[in-house]
This record gives sequence, C-alpha cells and structure tokens, in this order.
Amino acid sequence: MHADSPPRPSSTPLLLTASLGCAVTVLDTNVVGIVLPAIARDLAATFADIEWVVSAYLLCFAALLLPAGAIADRAGRKRVLLLGLAIFAATSLACGAAPDARALYLARAAQGVGAAFLLAPSLAVIGHAFHGERERARVWAFWGTIMGLTMVCSPLIGGVISRWLGWRWAFYVNLPVCAGLALAVLRLVPESRGTAQRTLDLPGIVLFAAAMFAFTWTLISGPADGWTSLAVLARGTAALALFALFVATERRVRAPMLDLSLFAQRRFVGAVAAMLAYAACAQVMASLLPLYLQNARGATALEAGVRMLPFALAMLLLPMAGRRLAAFMAGYRILGLGLALVGAGNLVMMWAAHLPGNRLLDAAGMAILGAGGGLLNGETQKAIMGTVPPERAGMASGISTTSRFCGILLGFTGIGAVVAEAGFAHGFLAAGIAAALASAIVVRCMRTPMPR
Repeated sequence: MHADSPPRPSSTPLLLTASLGCAVTVLDTNVVGIVLPAIARDLAATFADIEWVVSAYLLCFAALLLPAGAIADRAGRKRVLLLGLAIFAATSLACGAAPDARALYLARAAQGVGAAFLLAPSLAVIGHAFHGERERARVWAFWGTIMGLTMVCSPLIGGVISRWLGWRWAFYVNLPVCAGLALAVLRLVPESRGTAQRTLDLPGIVLFAAAMFAFTWTLISGPADGWTSLAVLARGTAALALFALFVATERRVRAPMLDLSLFAQRRFVGAVAAMLAYAACAQVMASLLPLYLQNARGATALEAGVRMLPFALAMLLLPMAGRRLAAFMAGYRILGLGLALVGAGNLVMMWAAHLPGNRLLDAAGMAILGAGGGLLNGETQKAIMGTVPPERAGMASGISTTSRFCGILLGFTGIGAVVAEAGFAHGFLAAGIAAALASAIVVRCMRTPMPR
C-alpha cells in the first residue's frame, strides 16, 4: 500500500481494536474519577488515600510505559497487548473487591502495570501499521475521536455506576470489556516486532521507576509535611539524582530504553512539551472536574457526569476539526492554539469558581477547556509518533504515553496540592498559567523543521 493511500477496509477493524485498547484505560481513569467521592465515603478514606488511589495507578502506568513499549518491540506487540489485557482484567477484579483504602490503592498500582502493558502496544500497533503523513492524519484523528467518545461516555457511565450499581462496578465493568477485546486482538491484530533484536534495559527500567516514585512521593507529601521539611527535600533530591543517573546510564548502554538523541530535535521536544502540558492542564481535569462539581457545586455523581458534557463533547468533536485545520495550518500552530484554549478554559473555570452556582460559566469554561484538549489529543500523539521510525513504534508509543501520563500524574498531584491548601480557584489559575507558558515554548520549539 502506498504511504499516503487510504487505509484498506481490512485495516479499519485493526485500527478500531487498537484504539479501543487505548480507550479502556481512559474509560477506567475517568469513571474512577467520577466515583472517587463514593470510594472515600464507603472506605472512610482520607484526602491522601484518595490521592494515592489515583497516583499509585498513574505512577506505575507512567513508570512502565517506556519499558512496555520496548518489550513490545522485542517480544511482539500482539503478545504484549494480550498480556496487558490479562493483567488489567485481573487487577480490576482485585480493585473491585478491595476491603479498604490501602488494599485499593495497592491493587490500583498493579492495575497501572497492566494498563501500561495494554496502552503502549496498542499505540505501537497503530504506529507500525500506518505510516504516510496523510494516512497518519486520518488515523490519529480517528483515534482522537474514539478517545473523545470515551470522554463523553465515561462521566455518564461513572454517574450511573455510582448511583445504581456502586463504585466497585467501576472496576468490574472492565472484565467483559477486556474479554471482548482479547478475542478481537486474537482475530484481527497480526503479530509484529522490531527489525532488530534488542536486549532489555533493566538498569534503565529500575532507575526510571524509582525516580518517578520519589518525585511523586515528594509532590504528595509536600502539602502535609511542608515543602521545606527535611523529608520532602530529601525525596526531591533523591528524585533529581535518580533522573540524572538514569540519563547517564542511558548514554552508556548499547540498547537504551530511551533514545536520548531524540531530544536534540527541537520539534520532538516541542511535541513532548505539548503532550505534558495537555495532560497536566486538560486531561487531568477529567478527574478534577467531577470532584469540583460534587464538592464545590453540590452535584451528585450522576449530575456531575451530565454537567461535564460540554467538556466531553468538545473533546469528541475537536479532533476532526484538527484534521481539517492541518490542511492549511502547520502542526506547531495547531498545538499552540490548543494550548492557548486550554489555558483560557482554566482561567474561565477559575473565574467561575469565585461565583456561587454559576452553571453557565462552568459550562463555558469546560467547553473551552475541552475544545483545547480535543485539538491536542490526536495532534500531540501524531507529533510524537511521527518523529520515531515505524520499526521503533513501541518506543514511540512509550515516549508519547509516558509524556501524557507523567503530565496527568504531575497535574493531579501538583494541582491537588494547590487545591488542598488554597481552594479550587487557585488550582485552576495555576493550570491556566502553566498552559499559557507551555504554549509559547511549544510554538517556539516546533518552528524548527525536523532534520531529514
């Protein structure tokens, strides 16, 4: 097939299956975000417990996405995808059966492992199968629409589960979904591997995971222990040292988990910055907005799901608009526009948080925020995946998803810390400023053409 020819009809089921593999992780994250207040009440969980329910999952997710992508390139993307589905289903069952908050966030950590081995090979399957510029534009717009549709459905599903089934079904619902996807993968997804056999970078895996854990622990413990306390400063210093050791190790090993030479490309750096900013300032709101609507606005879980529709619908519709914009607008400009909208949406939400019960302003802020997120969703994925050769699709998916979920992790813990100390309004202000600054950085970085 020519690089820029339309996907064959037989490729559509493959694209849909791989996209749904990604959607499962998004659905789980957002549905759990809706039911977090119910979990807190039922398990008598503290604010720190609830942060760990989210952060333990995201920590393991973010720490293992790069290794999962590298393993998929070496062991086979289909095989690793099936392994991820099995782990994700088993740990979802453990989450649903958790008797207390500690058991839940330990099970969530294990679920994050399964999610990493589900998401990275799903994206690698897409990256390996579709190569041409026009083809990638269509494929990632389709992928972004699937993600947006998941965003539309998940608040409603979460609200229904919270009201009529109980929060445990937020996890049990994953079991039939994973079973159906496993059957589809067995029938529709061909096995593929990287062209060169590469050894597993165990030192890189361990150092990266340890660094992410130390950094996350620093963010979570900072508000409670004090940012200048000896324990918090020690954890932050350990995180920086581990990251530095990880970089030094990756420079020396013959087959590094992460190709550091990519960071010499300004376009790649701009794409990663856009992904981090999008995840930290827009996608993280899928978890924070339900808490805002329920705790600050007094909505029930189901009402919160309905009132989030402006955000979710914009996330659904804007990826296709981004594809149309790509016909006459450079990719870095689309990313800059998306980040500017995300910043504006967060600033409107900050304004709305100062006004009691202003539903119209809430809806407007969420719509603007979702519009920016919808533009960025597929475009950020396409920008990163397009900088790495198709035979390293696993590494590319690991980089893109690590950037995405590191952003979510940093956004949730960082904004959560601000919210805990200063209220929702200041949290939204911080997100808006971060998005605006990131927009300027991305536009500047991505103006430089990629080396050919």
